[in-house]
Amino acid sequence: MRKPILGTLVALALGVAGVSTTASAQPAAPPSGGVAAVAVPYVKVGYFTQWGIYRRNFLVRHVHTSGMAAKLTHINYAFANVGADGRCFEVNQAGVGDAWADYQKRFKAGEAVDGVGDVISQPLAGNFNQLRKLKAMYPQLKVQLSIGGWTWSKYISDAALTPASRQAFVASCIDLFLKGNLPLIGTSPHGGPGSAFGVFDGFDIDWEWPGSEGNPGNVVRPEDKQNLTALFAEFRQQLDEYGAQTGRTYSLTAFLPADPARVAAGVEVANVFPYLDFATIQGYDLHGAWEPVTNHQSQLYSPAADPTPERFSVDLAVRTYLAGGAPPAKLVVGIPYYGRGWTGVAKANNGLYQASSGPARGTYESGVDDYKKVVSKSGTRFYDPAAVAAWLFDGRNFWSYDDPQVIAAKTAYVKVNGLGGTMMWSLDGDTAAGTLTAAIDTGLS
Repeated sequence: MRKPILGTLVALALGVAGVSTTASAQPAAPPSGGVAAVAVPYVKVGYFTQWGIYRRNFLVRHVHTSGMAAKLTHINYAFANVGADGRCFEVNQAGVGDAWADYQKRFKAGEAVDGVGDVISQPLAGNFNQLRKLKAMYPQLKVQLSIGGWTWSKYISDAALTPASRQAFVASCIDLFLKGNLPLIGTSPHGGPGSAFGVFDGFDIDWEWPGSEGNPGNVVRPEDKQNLTALFAEFRQQLDEYGAQTGRTYSLTAFLPADPARVAAGVEVANVFPYLDFATIQGYDLHGAWEPVTNHQSQLYSPAADPTPERFSVDLAVRTYLAGGAPPAKLVVGIPYYGRGWTGVAKANNGLYQASSGPARGTYESGVDDYKKVVSKSGTRFYDPAAVAAWLFDGRNFWSYDDPQVIAAKTAYVKVNGLGGTMMWSLDGDTAAGTLTAAIDTGLS
């Protein structure tokens, strides 16, 4: 799960009827330079979480059986860790790495993408092998290895610090995940030279955050801003060189902050995009139960009634990047497949902008629940067309989340402003029928 960072996007307020609304502000105008349409196809990126195979029991197979795989262009596998030595690595150690999930776990026939169970003699097992099978079934899919994330960005500043450290960092990631030279760990027979070759088509860099603290304890430097650009340049150079050897083109994308202050501290906007296929912008965790007052966690606009001084919105994030020189077609809007919740909420205003007693109870974490869990909760669903946001309220518990109506407005915004597409965190939050993914696919058709 992504942790709190701030940011939002601009959208069109579609003329879709809501159950109820509590805000009267008019939507902001689209960013200057918006166009009526952008060349298709749009990218539709979904994150597959390494740990989703455990309590959620969400397997790569379910990306197929839900119908999601046919509607995606990219899957980002979350996450690869970076060691104190500034290198990519694999290990079986709680909180540090899960090589067992990545490439050692043998899935049974009923768990496998193609219905064929793993055997002890095959070089590659685990999620990596299932992703390889999924790609064989859906040739349009690109699978990227996402590096970092909220928990594992601690040492990326060290890895990006010097030309030598950047060269070694990138080379280690290419060797491990593109060349597929996975280490043999413990008594498992899986892994070895070239065992994962062909699984991944590139990298997604999720440094959270250059120039400003994300997870407590992360290494942060003022020069991270310039070093981020240099790191992207090193990745692009080495990916091109390796691609010349294999006859393939390898992709490079990045997950970037939405809070304008974090953008200013850590991203040379005009300089980074030439190295990237596209960048995804966090369009969620704008508000959550770490704050005492309820609010929209992923609103497209900040309406006049929004009581927060920062006025975070997807609109604000998009405007920030466009003003910095980002090409619209390389901006991809992040959409949450989960809700954020508060409890002990006053009944006034249908629970919106009201004080709470803390986070609502979630299935796996307080204050958070998957979309498929949120929509099964009791309460009345409300829609705010000024913010382009939905919420559920039962008189005590308030849940802010995106649903198909919100997604229709966000995908319309992507199209009218010439943006590159959408990203979803994360696929395991959708329903078994892939309801939200289908809404995105319809909206971007």
